[in-house]
Amino acid sequence: MAAEHELTPSSYIGHHLAFLQHPVGEGSFWTLNVDSLVTSALLGVFSLGFLWWVVRGATSGVPNKRQAFVEILCEFVDNQAKDIFHGDRRFIAPVALTVGLWALLMNAMDFLPADIMAWITHFFAPHGFRIVPTADVNTTFALALSVWLLMIYFSIAVKGLGGWIHELFCTPFGANVLLWLPNLLFNLVEYISKPLSHSLRLFGNMYAGEIIFLLLWMMAGAGLAGTLFAVPLGLIWAIFHVLIVALQAYIFMMLTVVYISMAHESH
Repeated sequence: MAAEHELTPSSYIGHHLAFLQHPVGEGSFWTLNVDSLVTSALLGVFSLGFLWWVVRGATSGVPNKRQAFVEILCEFVDNQAKDIFHGDRRFIAPVALTVGLWALLMNAMDFLPADIMAWITHFFAPHGFRIVPTADVNTTFALALSVWLLMIYFSIAVKGLGGWIHELFCTPFGANVLLWLPNLLFNLVEYISKPLSHSLRLFGNMYAGEIIFLLLWMMAGAGLAGTLFAVPLGLIWAIFHVLIVALQAYIFMMLTVVYISMAHESH
């Protein structure tokens, strides 16, 4: 019995990477990752609540610190959108701000100590609870597919259904009937690759960061020598990971603007 509960590196990492799952129906193919859904939803509500709190206290005079911070953030996002998208930004800039802030908050959950969070979540999820939604490929794919659907919508809204279909079959090689199939295949590769690259870039970076943190904490549990190595390495990685968390949220936001902007362009 002792051997069954012996803590090993693989069991330690495996426990922290286990999802709190719920099957959808008996024998169903679909399974919900409840931890990713709940955490991302709570962070979404928190981000909206924070923005509402700032707007509620906004004044036309000298802004307070929180209003100044949010105004700087909104202006930064709007300037980034303006550099890429030259049309009406009343939709694309708020979408970019929403996506960027939400991704940043989900990424930042990686800074919470894994073992402390596991101790807290053990009371209602003894078999594992993943606290970083963007380290779950389902979350990043859902975000990327939402952006992809917006891209398809704007392509049809701007060019019309006929214009969009014409673009699929007649660009980039020409409108000759013999080139319809190559054009379609070329465009399908482009359409399929966008949500794949959009989602896997964010997922890969956050998943790798989570693994490195777990390896460092596991090293710290190997005794005094392991702790002496793990503490400075963990501090260095945490500082570096701040850049990764912010950069990946920024890249995801910018790709959202780029893809929606491309939907407005005609070839």
